[in-house]
This record gives sequence, C-alpha cells and structure tokens, in this order.
Amino acid sequence: MKKVTGIGGIFFKSKNPDELRTWYNQKLGIEAEAYGAMFQWRKFDDADQTGVTVWNPFPENTTYFDPSKKDFMMNYIVEDLEALVDELKQEGVTIIDEIAVSEYGKFLHILDPEGNSIELWEPPAEQQ
Repeated sequence: MKKVTGIGGIFFKSKNPDELRTWYNQKLGIEAEAYGAMFQWRKFDDADQTGVTVWNPFPENTTYFDPSKKDFMMNYIVEDLEALVDELKQEGVTIIDEIAVSEYGKFLHILDPEGNSIELWEPPAEQQ
C-alpha cells in the first residue's frame, strides 16, 4: 500500500497572518486567501491527474497544531487514510484525533517521535 503520495500543505504560525500573506503576495507573487495559497501540480506518474499543495500562515495562538508546541505543521497526502490509520495504530503511532470528513476530503492528525503534529489528508476521489 502506498502511504504518503505528496505534500498537501505547509502551515506555520505567524504574529500577523494577514500582513504576512500580503507581504508574500507583493514580494513573491503568492496569492493567498484566508485558507492560504493553492499550488496546483500534475502527478509525475499520471500527468492527466492534478493535485494541490496549500501554503498558509496561521495565527500564532492557533490550537490547530496541538498538542505539538512547534510553530509549523506538515500535511501529507495519502491514498487510503482508513487503512493507513489502522496500520499506524498497530505500529504504536500516536493518533491525535478521529478521521474528520468534509467536502475537502478526509483528515487525521498524528504525532511523530519528536512531537511534531502531522496532518494526513486523503483528498476527495475526484481529486485523486
């Protein structure tokens, strides 16, 4: 089973996310909305399929990265989140929450051995 198939997002804490988004837009051309900038790409092994990587600063007091105390969080794209979670549980990986399902796909958070919060994301079927 394939596990991680790509980087779905790069999220980090910021003192002023709106000002930082504006700076990145003006200086580097990254156009970001409230939920960040979306970089679209094509899959290496199937150029007809596309995906996205999200870049977004969060408020410095966000609890979204908890229980990690780090100022960043990575989001990794996975193909079968439910099967992967079962495997990770058997391997003793710390699972932070339950699988959340939304129009954007399925999400779950885990911790790596250094306490970094990792978001796992299975995009909706039409985006895979």
